[in-house]
Parts: sequence; C-alpha cells; structure tokens
Amino acid sequence: MSQMRLRVDGRTFRDPQNREVTLHGINCAADAKLPATPDLPSHISEKFFDGDNVSFVNRPFSLEDAGTHFSRLRSWGYNTLRYIFTWEAIEHVGPGRYDEEWIDHTISVLRKAKEYGFYIFMDPHQDVWSRFSGGSGAPMWTLYACGLNPQHFAITEASLVQNTYPEPDKFPKMIWATNYTRLACQVLFTLFFGGRDFAPKAIIDGKNIQDYLTDHYIGAIEHLAKRIHEAGDLEYDPIVGWESLNEPNKGLISYEDITVVPKEQQLKKGTTPTAWQAILTGSGRACEVETWDFGGMGPYKSGTALIDPEGKTAWLSKDYEESHYGWKRDPGWKLGECIWAQHGVWDPTTDTVLKKDHFGIDPKNGAKIDTEYFTNHYWMAHYRAYSKMIKSVFPDSLMFFQPPVLEIPPRIKGTPDDDPNLVFSPHFYDGITLLTKKWNRVWNIDVFGVLRGKYLTPAFAIKIGENAIRNCFAHQLTAIREEGAEYTGVHPCIFTEIGIPYDMDEKYAYKTGNYSSQIAALDANHFALEESHANGFALWTYVATNNHYWGDQWNGEDLSIFSQNDKAVPAGAFSQSDSRASLDPDSPSFSRAQASSDNLSVTPSTLKKTITEERMSSSKREGDVAGLRAAEAFIRPTPVAVHGDVSSYGFDLKSCTFKLALHAPSSTPEDAPTVIYLPEFHFPTSTVEVSGGTWEISSDDKDGVQKQTLRWRHAEGDQTISVKGVVRKQGGALGTEEDEGYLQQCQKQNCAVM
Repeated sequence: MSQMRLRVDGRTFRDPQNREVTLHGINCAADAKLPATPDLPSHISEKFFDGDNVSFVNRPFSLEDAGTHFSRLRSWGYNTLRYIFTWEAIEHVGPGRYDEEWIDHTISVLRKAKEYGFYIFMDPHQDVWSRFSGGSGAPMWTLYACGLNPQHFAITEASLVQNTYPEPDKFPKMIWATNYTRLACQVLFTLFFGGRDFAPKAIIDGKNIQDYLTDHYIGAIEHLAKRIHEAGDLEYDPIVGWESLNEPNKGLISYEDITVVPKEQQLKKGTTPTAWQAILTGSGRACEVETWDFGGMGPYKSGTALIDPEGKTAWLSKDYEESHYGWKRDPGWKLGECIWAQHGVWDPTTDTVLKKDHFGIDPKNGAKIDTEYFTNHYWMAHYRAYSKMIKSVFPDSLMFFQPPVLEIPPRIKGTPDDDPNLVFSPHFYDGITLLTKKWNRVWNIDVFGVLRGKYLTPAFAIKIGENAIRNCFAHQLTAIREEGAEYTGVHPCIFTEIGIPYDMDEKYAYKTGNYSSQIAALDANHFALEESHANGFALWTYVATNNHYWGDQWNGEDLSIFSQNDKAVPAGAFSQSDSRASLDPDSPSFSRAQASSDNLSVTPSTLKKTITEERMSSSKREGDVAGLRAAEAFIRPTPVAVHGDVSSYGFDLKSCTFKLALHAPSSTPEDAPTVIYLPEFHFPTSTVEVSGGTWEISSDDKDGVQKQTLRWRHAEGDQTISVKGVVRKQGGALGTEEDEGYLQQCQKQNCAVM
C-alpha cells in the first residue's frame, strides 16, 4: 500500500511534510459521460437506444493520448483531478455484468495520471439519472427495471433528450436540467432513495426496487474499487478519496402537493408541468401546461402549451419481455400501468388525485417531509451505505461528501457520521451566466442568500456593478463553506464543480478571438474561490473532444477550458539567452509568451528587470498545444504546499499580483519550504516582496512537465509574500504597479443592494 500523500487535519489538507495543501483541480473529463464505441455524443440518435451494446473504453481519452492531456493540465497548474466515471460504464450490459475491459483501461489511465503527480478522487457521476433521461450516469436497464419505456419519453415529455430531439442543434440551452422536475427523474430518484416507503409494491428479484437499484449501484462501484485496490499501486497515491453520488436529487420526496409546482423549484424553463400533469402526460393524457423562459431579470411565465402524447405512455407495455435481463418482477407490480396509480396516488379511471401529499409524509412515523428531512434521512441512509462500502476497501480513504446541491447539509456534527476524513464538497454555478450564456457586468443576484431567506424580497438580493457581483460570489461561497462547517463539523471544503460557459454572446469569441467576457466571468469565480477560504476546487471542466459547434458534445454545454478549435497558446517564460516574452498574434486568447525548457533559478539578486512592451516579440516556441481558452483567468498562481496555515491568498488579474499570508508554527525546514506555483504565463519575470526569509524561483521539470515554482523559507509567525508579474492586454503588456486591481477594489466595497 502506498504512503498517504494527502491527509485531513481538521479543516486542512496536509502532505507528508505536514504542509497545508490546496487542491487546485479540474474535472477530468466530461467525455467520460458518453460511450466511446459507438461514439455517441448527445446530438446523435443512431444506435442511441441500443444501451446494452456500448463501451466506455477510451473514455475519458485513450491511454495513448493520456500523457498529452495530463501534461497539459499539470503544466497549467492543476494538481488534482476529479476523475469522472459512470455506473453505466461499469454495468451497461445488464445487472451484475461488469465491463472488465473498461476497468482495465481505467486502471491504466490512472497509472498514467500518477506519473504526473496528481491527487485524484473518484466521482461516480450522474446528471438527471441517465443518458436515456437526458443526462448521464445509470445504465439503460435501470429504467426498464423501474417499469419505464425511454422510447416514449419524447412524446410524453417524461424527459427532454437531445438525442431524440427533432433538431438537435436547436436543443434549448440548459433545458436538460429541467428533467429533474419531469416524470422520468421524479420516478427514478423517488424509487432510488425512497422506494420502500413510497412504492412498497415495486418488488423485483425479491427486493424492493430501492434496494435492487442501490445494491447494484454500490455493488458496481465496489467492484471497481476492489479492482483498483488489487492493482496494488493506486491506493492512496494517486487516489486519495471517493466522492458520493454527483448532484443527488430527491425526486418527488417532500412534495406536499403534487398538483402545484413547489415554491422552492427555482428552475423553470420551457414546458413546466406540475408533478400531477407529468403523471397524466406520462400515462397518455393530453395536458395544457405553463411555459416559462429566462429573460434579463430572471424566469418569467411566457404562456401555455399542449403536451399531447397521442395515447402513448412512458410506461413499459404489459407485454414487455423481461427475460432479457433475467429478473423476476413481483405479480403485485403490473407493467403497463403508472406506478403511482398502483400505489393509490391517483385513479386512472377518473383521472383524479387521491393522495396529493403521498410524498410529503413519512409512512414509517407520520412525520412531515421537507427537503431537509429528505437530506437527513433518505439521502444520509444512502450515503452511509456507500461510505461503508468504500471504507471496507480503502479504510483510510477521504470521503468527499456531496449533499443535494445548494440544500442545507445534513446535521451530522458531533454524531458518528462526523468522519474525521470527511471533505465537504458543494457545487456552485453562477446561474444567471449559465442560463443566459452572457457575462452580465451590470447585475446579478445573491441566489444562496435568497434560498436561505436572507432578504425580505428577492429584489433586495440584486447586486449592481461588476465589483459588487464579484464580491457577491465570494460572499456566497463563503456562506456555503461556513454552513457546511456548522452542520457537518470541522472539515476541509472543496467546491467539486464550478465553471462558466464559453459559448457566450452567441459564440462571439469564436468568431473574433475576443474572450474578454469569458475571462471576466472565470476570474470572478476564481476570485470568489480564493476569498472564500475554501481548501480547493475542481473546475468544470476539461473535455478532450470539445469543438466550437457542439461544445462539450453533451446537451449543448460548452464549459471546457480546452477546445480542439482554439489555436495555440504558449506559456509565458523567460530564458537565459532571451528574457523576452513572445506574443502569438494569431491566437484567439489574450496573453501569449514564449516557453523555455531550460532549468533556471531566479533569486532576489538576479531578478532586476521587468518586461516592457517594446521588448515583446511574436515568435512561437516548438511544442505549442492548441486549445486553451481564456487562459488568463484559469492559469493562476496558487499555494501548492504551505509550511503552517494559509491565512489568505489571492491573485489579482488586473494588476497581475499574487499575495499569500500564512501563520507558521516554526521556521521552515530546509527540505520542506513553502511552495507556490508561479505560472510563467503571468510571471515571465517578477517582483517579489516578502515579510522575511529567503526565496527562489525555479523553472524545472517535475511530474513530467516544465513548471515554474517559488520556494520560500521563512520564519515562524505571521508571514506575507507578494509577487507581481506582467500585466497583459491583447497585443501588448500594459499596466503599472500603481494600477489598482480588482482585488483591492472589491475588498473596499460591499455588495450593492437595489
């Protein structure tokens, strides 16, 4: 067994030298949501419903290409991978039939990642349950096990699936997420987390459907975990932990009235049925439902629309042949009928609701169920089973604990669930930018504050001006982290998803090369992460197959920091023979500079000069890689390993200044200095100010790539360092030390309130 490369110490991560580690991570890679053979991005309909006969071998990319992708990510400063895999990849053929070839491939890719020195935690990913309900995650057979017929989801609008959409390139942006409040997901997640309580007749192979699904889900991941353990060289290095199910959803559990849209349902876009209307259309009845859109000031009702399934239902016909998967369904669970009708929720002979609060009361004790109750009881029961399995294979594994998105975490502080190896792992997205695909510098909203009742009316949550918006993001992330500590105890916090859409403004950047909106949005998110005092993040996302037309190849999303269609972006550097940075005028992003493979150390005595605009050249280095987008914002300096405790850190893009404050319990050991990743992209030459001690900048080959780092040996107590690089604008290097940056401006102001 490998030595623990990363351990939890209270609310911090520590390395073997007891230095505080910041996880500077990326999701790798969203390609893993989709089969490789046949290649099935979400806009392809051919062979879509042949869900058994797929392979995820070569996802997220081939072993041959893995080194290229990992070296890119490492050279851009990432030290952590949130490694995406799906249940479908393991068990797509049928229940209990595991794809050993895919597991072999995964082990080989993880070994390759180890060569580059990454910390890795494994992410069992899902979005709206499955590819066949409009997302990713579970195998197709799970839908059949629940009695659903995915081939009728389109006409019944049980889910909106790009693969079956009439014109896939016109699939509405972000409409996929509304599937959480459509019939298929409402059924699937209710059965997964609460089948025993809300569908006791749903018995298959002698088990309630909840246990059947959960046992297979956990069993599949257990098989993968055991194979990784048996590999012998991946346990704890590089794999430091396992995350719980991505973005779990409650389904219908906690609905107090299925005939109305819950007031807490924030996302309304396109047709917006009530749960009751979704039940009716899923059973072949035509319904007129509200339609909603998202405008300049948020969601608004745009009208109504008729959903007419023409008599078709989202349920398997009673003649469906079940021998294919070898299961035996209990006679009390009838195919061809709505599962909720079979449990007395409604009467299909009169189309009337009989128990509108069926999902709002716990049948075990009569307690009223709200979202917090769901999280503390139904979700926690699932998490305990999953965590127990992981700990049976990896006893010292870190557990990345991800409750339902933006919901109040379960109250486990001081209980047996308060695991010292737990890592609070929330998600955050700027919903305004994500839904509109525009960076609005004028206004945004404190969504988390609204959800927690911070404001008398949502109008007071509106923030005016870009500095206020940036500060507002920081306040939201800080509040999320602090709430996590209040409910779960003292643990590290890492935002395992955060990111921005690149296809803003009708893909204006792809036509012009002007990524200023993307840079501003991404920098605002990174500013918020740094100000929040989180222990790290995993940016969403890296997609090896991204292109400008189809984006991330999934549901019209385009959040990848890399694209095959973007031009080369050299990393900034300096060399012994020529201290000039170089600009590539053909590149579509802002900052361009020349890299050097020479090993070089810079000390206070050798660092005398700064780059001037007149000394820039336009030459390109060998080995440039295409694909970086808005690199100014995501290639950032970061504390890699700190002797002591990080008090604060941040990178001000406008002034190209990095600052770190720390508290050291003792002077720095000679062999374990404080280490800062200092990207040559921004720091081809630097001005360094420290409170004390000695420092050295070196550009060397470590973990298989050339990276520039600053090593600082300092005394005990409170210490500070400030490093100023080169401020870049398109076509030149501009800015002076006197320029006031975003960091200073935002720290002076509070969020404005309308």
